[in-house]
Amino acid sequence: MTQANPVLIIGGGLMGLAIAHQLAREGRSVHVLSRDRREAAGFVAAGMLAPHAEGLEGDLLRLATLSLERIPQWVETIEFDSGLSCGLRRCGIVLPFETASERDSFSTATKGVPLDRHELNQEILGISERWKYGLLFEQDGQIDNRRRLMHALERACLGLGVHLQEGVEVVDLLHEEGSFRGLKVRSLDGHLELLLSQEAVLCSGAWSSQLLQELPIFPVKGQMLSLQAPKHALRRVVFGKDIYLVPREDGLVVVGATSEPDAGFRDGLTPFGQKTLQKGITELLPSACQWPPMERWWGFRPCTPDYGPLLGLSSLKGLWLATGHHRNGVLLAAITSELISSLMLGKELAPLEHNLIEAFRWDRFKK
Repeated sequence: MTQANPVLIIGGGLMGLAIAHQLAREGRSVHVLSRDRREAAGFVAAGMLAPHAEGLEGDLLRLATLSLERIPQWVETIEFDSGLSCGLRRCGIVLPFETASERDSFSTATKGVPLDRHELNQEILGISERWKYGLLFEQDGQIDNRRRLMHALERACLGLGVHLQEGVEVVDLLHEEGSFRGLKVRSLDGHLELLLSQEAVLCSGAWSSQLLQELPIFPVKGQMLSLQAPKHALRRVVFGKDIYLVPREDGLVVVGATSEPDAGFRDGLTPFGQKTLQKGITELLPSACQWPPMERWWGFRPCTPDYGPLLGLSSLKGLWLATGHHRNGVLLAAITSELISSLMLGKELAPLEHNLIEAFRWDRFKK
């Protein structure tokens, strides 16, 4: 049995690292536990920052907009602590539509610039003739999470003394009289150990309900690929009905993503999934079919019944939740890490922040 005083972060993905970084900057001792960091959604997602292009509404839009506002400062801090670029780009996102009525009735249409066919083709050269209208959300953008952000966060955490431990499976939560007491963990060699602590954050994404069964989280598998386009062939992110194209600065274009709620945790690529992506490319931007493929991968989105995250205290005193972000984990990482760390440090939240924490309680589905 090991007596441990630091905050235990269960999950070494984007959310876990972001919270660990924030807490470490505030002087807290932090221990991050990860089974396999390659499972983390932060290494899988396309990195879109798209609250308006996603058509989010209500409290989720308010949470996402707040996070979008905080991202530049958040990224600046990570880059300062790590010495690495995170690849943040305010490149804007274009949504194509077949009719003007579809465009004008889109939930966040008033936040975007309406485009006619000529303007749409100027923004996305060579877009399929099927698309006659568009919306440009200049305030939305992207971050290179796979190649830059995750590595910068890891280095920033290490520089602040965060202990990152990979190859560790959390077997069980230890609790007594409604309070969190620690974790039972298993190492790669099968050795069991108890880590005792008064405080932890559950950031295990799609696997979170395996540790706390009352959490309404389920996996939705997504397959993706990347293409190598000529540099500057695509200036904006293109967000189609069933597919999106996210251009990095060096010409790499991330293409995603299938949505497979019935796949469970079945790993691997499938011919159907890859054909679905290829069909989407053809229907959206035919010229991209000539760009050579570079990489193909898959991952699991952590979903809840209303597609909103689970934030704040769990049913166990001392166990905090930062999970269930569905397809908006990269977008929501900045505000999630700020809110959760503020709660853990006893800081007073602004009224809007307090309301959002209440809106995304884990037990909201029981009401």
